[in-house]
Amino acid sequence: MLRSKNEQAIRVLYDHYSAALFGVVLRIVNDRETAEDLLQEVFVRIWNNAASYDVSRGRLYTWMLNIARNVSIDKLRSRDFRNHGQVRSLEDYVNTMENHQKEMNVDVIGLKKLVGKLKPEQQQLVDLLYFNGYTQTEAAEKLGIPLGTVKTRIKSALAALREIMQ
Repeated sequence: MLRSKNEQAIRVLYDHYSAALFGVVLRIVNDRETAEDLLQEVFVRIWNNAASYDVSRGRLYTWMLNIARNVSIDKLRSRDFRNHGQVRSLEDYVNTMENHQKEMNVDVIGLKKLVGKLKPEQQQLVDLLYFNGYTQTEAAEKLGIPLGTVKTRIKSALAALREIMQ
């Protein structure tokens, strides 16, 4: 459906993968506004390059993740070039990103504490989907439960979190 430029297909992809892809982009560029702009660019590239996706070469999520990484790294390189006149090596970038991830611990903003108030099976799913970037399908496979169960549990977990936050 995506290859035929079906708008519903891109909406479904966005609904299922935007949070995970946004997390990856944000970790790379370390700027929320830039990450939001890049996420839009990622989905435009997904839309424009849907015909290039080859099922035999890997999963759809992996293909989209590579697009997100490439767009993000391209942005970093262009910004670094403009600001510093040189491009940092990827190794330097990875080291910087790892250090920053330690600083951006979700415990600092109290999110882990809120998630800790959920049922254990809900906590596990929130951790996989939102903190570790798993897709719902990947979480279902990892936990050995049906995809429908994952969807039901995450929906109830998000409703419970909204209630806790109010």
